[in-house]
Amino acid sequence: MQKQVFDDVVSGVAEAAKKIKVAPGTDPDSQMGPLISDEQFEKVLGYMESGRSDGAEAVVGGGREGDRGYFVQPTILTNTTNDMKVVREEIFGPVVVAVPFDSQEDILPIANDTNFGLAAGVFTRDHLQAHRTAKRLRAGTVWINTYHVFDAAMPFGGYKESGWGREMGSRS
Repeated sequence: MQKQVFDDVVSGVAEAAKKIKVAPGTDPDSQMGPLISDEQFEKVLGYMESGRSDGAEAVVGGGREGDRGYFVQPTILTNTTNDMKVVREEIFGPVVVAVPFDSQEDILPIANDTNFGLAAGVFTRDHLQAHRTAKRLRAGTVWINTYHVFDAAMPFGGYKESGWGREMGSRS
């Protein structure tokens, strides 16, 4: 997020995250269910612990939800640096890493400096800038002013290590 709106956006997203109903999928009010396995649960908790150990701060969440099952609190991490594991790797859990930046020219090298590239999102009022930024992001899917919306007719996959096996291809 651009520095001038960073605190307001993080605060708004944190408020929304606090309201997410984490519960089993059989609960009609559930908005977010458990992770798939104990292995993934431990990985996500390990990422969050790694982030905290490296100096990241959890604005909201940061741990287990409840005392049973593989439920993880929706989490927003700030005070991160680009060398942290939570920034560099794909977590595959309910964790947002919020990084402030001044301009597109500042954030693109950070966003693309990873071995992964499954998906990205660009949020802005400037649609021309959004499309310019999206073209330069090395991610399989780039959403503009939305996130996690799919069309089954579109190809799916990532770049770099996130693209291994894409479209039934080999890893080489």
